[in-house]
Amino acid sequence: MDYRKQVAAIYLLGFFIDLVNMFITSVAYPDIGRALHASVAQLGWISTAYIAGLTVVMPFSARLAAYYGSKTVFIASLLTFFFASIAAGQADSIGALIAWRALQGLGGGLLIPLGQSMTYRLYRPAERPGLSSVIMLVGLLAPALSPAIGGMIVDGLSWRWIFYLNAPLAALALLLAVRWLQPDSPRAALRPFASMLNLRLIGEPLLRVSMLVYLLVPGVFMGVSLLATLYLQGILGMSAAGAGALMLPWALASFCAIALTGKSYRRVGPRPLFLAGTLLQAAGILTLAWVDTGSQLFLLAAAYALMGFGGGLCSSTAQSTAFLRTPDSDLSRPAPSGTSTASSGFASAPCWPARCSRYCWPRMA
Repeated sequence: MDYRKQVAAIYLLGFFIDLVNMFITSVAYPDIGRALHASVAQLGWISTAYIAGLTVVMPFSARLAAYYGSKTVFIASLLTFFFASIAAGQADSIGALIAWRALQGLGGGLLIPLGQSMTYRLYRPAERPGLSSVIMLVGLLAPALSPAIGGMIVDGLSWRWIFYLNAPLAALALLLAVRWLQPDSPRAALRPFASMLNLRLIGEPLLRVSMLVYLLVPGVFMGVSLLATLYLQGILGMSAAGAGALMLPWALASFCAIALTGKSYRRVGPRPLFLAGTLLQAAGILTLAWVDTGSQLFLLAAAYALMGFGGGLCSSTAQSTAFLRTPDSDLSRPAPSGTSTASSGFASAPCWPARCSRYCWPRMA
């Protein structure tokens, strides 16, 4: 295996680990709540703390890599994640679990930006769409499979093994990083914190809309998924594995929505796709209100498929829209958003005059 494929494999494994941690814990919430006497609000912080840790540390990735070297920071992140995962599995209170999840996020938050940076600079622009397709596949497989696998772990072992499962994955990534990554020399000292986030980008309307869509569609889905899991397992008596398997129609529908976005974005633009996505997401949430027994599998699958298709439309459209009007000189700096230009396959381009009053159109990078 040549070096760039080795780096890509390490990045994809780190990306997979991060996504698994976002989705796998939801099926364990009922058991965690009973074991640690936690309220619904406290259970919500199990995922929120992890995502908060990711968000806090991501802007520091470029500066830390420049100061200490990418390999050193990547390995340190994996070590932090490894030990925090074991500690989370041993937590004896909900407060301790939330704290360890935040530390997990701080460790995992550098895996994606560092891995993406190390990988993409090894591939020519013409080769990056193919790499983005592999990343998209991992991005769909992780949320599709991890809840179902997590449900089987909870049913067969215990909720603590949800966190222990991270240890062998992190250890494998750590071993590969130590063996495969070539060390790079530190390049510069740290700059002031103010330069780490380009808050000026928020003034761009397309970026603001994309950020709002990410908050109100995928963000709301995470909350709905939490409450649905508690209802299905705690009230309707569904197994953890059965509740986790509902992410399979969600992921399949998301994949179809992403494929549709790629084919229709240039033709119809972002506005119709945003509207369709939000309406379908709302229809999926409303469909859940009709579920009153655990045997209504078709209705449950339909609800998750609608939410997956609507969320996929909104997420992929926001991904392609966020940085359309952002100058190329700003694309290498951290932006105040969870969107990523590298995985979207698009770069900023001039407006088409006939469409300029509505939105700009992308060109492939």
